[in-house]
Amino acid sequence: MAATKEKLNELISEADVKNRVDVLAAEISNRYDGEAPILIGILNGSFIFAADLMRAMTIDCEIDFIKVSSYAGTASKGTVKLLKDISANITDRHVVIVEDIIDSGLTIKFIRDRMREAGPKSVAITTLLMKPDIAQLDFDIDWVGFEIPPEFVVGYGLDYDQKLRNLKGIYRLGGSESE
Repeated sequence: MAATKEKLNELISEADVKNRVDVLAAEISNRYDGEAPILIGILNGSFIFAADLMRAMTIDCEIDFIKVSSYAGTASKGTVKLLKDISANITDRHVVIVEDIIDSGLTIKFIRDRMREAGPKSVAITTLLMKPDIAQLDFDIDWVGFEIPPEFVVGYGLDYDQKLRNLKGIYRLGGSESE
């Protein structure tokens, strides 16, 4: 962590993350009982959440991934660029978009609209983290793990310039170590 020159302050513990993922998995499993939805994880940030969520689900399901870019450092660039599209056919399928964090809502709106164009049976969204104070959405998020304040966070797949994804909890970035 010395390479980031940042202090980390725990926001959500590893145990709390695990417990909440288990609850979300149970709720998704209940909604799609008897179905086999396809989870669409948003890379790179959601890969850990998507894997843990899928393992905790009690129904048949599939997974695919989409990759977009909208961040550089700690700031949103205001645009979304598609880097990798899904490879699965989602026509007439139940789709669950799996996001790590919803900030402004720009990325999730882009992906939701893209999925809806393919003619799925339904599109639902789950996110581990949501910043309700800054999210500007004209639709509901089906499952929210935790609502957090508008701070930059890392861990459990979320990064700071591709680092700190491996932390098991969620941390806010504090001041520099040289302060």
